[in-house]
Amino acid sequence: MKYVGAHISASGGVENAPLNANEVGARAFAFFTKNQKQWVAPPLTKKSIDAFRKRCEEFDFKPHQILPHDSYLINLGSPDPDGLGRSRHSFIDEMQRCEQLGLDRLNFHPGSHLGKITEEQCLDIIAESVNIALERTSGVIAVIENTAGQGTNLGYRFEHLKHIIDRVDDKSRVGVCIDTCHAFTSGYDLSTAEGFERVFDDFDRIVGFKYLKGMHLNESKKAFGSRVDRHDSLHRGELGDEVFRLIMNDPRFDDMPLILETPEETLWAEEIRFLYSLQR
Repeated sequence: MKYVGAHISASGGVENAPLNANEVGARAFAFFTKNQKQWVAPPLTKKSIDAFRKRCEEFDFKPHQILPHDSYLINLGSPDPDGLGRSRHSFIDEMQRCEQLGLDRLNFHPGSHLGKITEEQCLDIIAESVNIALERTSGVIAVIENTAGQGTNLGYRFEHLKHIIDRVDDKSRVGVCIDTCHAFTSGYDLSTAEGFERVFDDFDRIVGFKYLKGMHLNESKKAFGSRVDRHDSLHRGELGDEVFRLIMNDPRFDDMPLILETPEETLWAEEIRFLYSLQR
């Protein structure tokens, strides 16, 4: 079964995320468990946790339909000791919040070398960061998101994802989220059926579909191979609709959150209906 949704606001408390998701007809959702632009946030209250769990049950959102996203500040591959320490502390806190909410996965951008260390050194640090977080938590999968490769961000090649996974001790608690916009602008051409087949054959060979724990279904404002991360609404970008038709009719993308991060939230309900309409 396909579970399509969007990255929903949790303004006013995490318990509002499932409510907001239901209002746009989502069968999956993503959200931030705390303010994504701050290092430190108040702990979740028992009231919020209980209300979140109750609303997920009420609207039939299971853990495998929910893909929370960590803070944009976190850099698990930082070459700066202070920045790395803050990032690891914040990431562990977010993993623990997922535990409290009864969720089984947390999506994160792998990290950036900032031009101060090699790509391989940075990837090794990211893997070490994941291992530390997994040792301090239980039951939550660390889900690595591919990136567009903008600036010094890593994760824009499938080989980067494999490098990290190979060095994570508990393979049952590491996974991957593929963002269609990021893949396209990093050089993976998903715009045609032939390209789609080739890209995901490569993904399966290099990483493996067993690690795929979610997708971000985004159009791209920027051209193929541009290495620029700019999402666009469906029908408006450089990528085209074919990739979304293929995803919606491919059983390899069943039973995981398929999340819109498109910029116009007023279009989410329409975009969700459109994606479901592609199913044959």
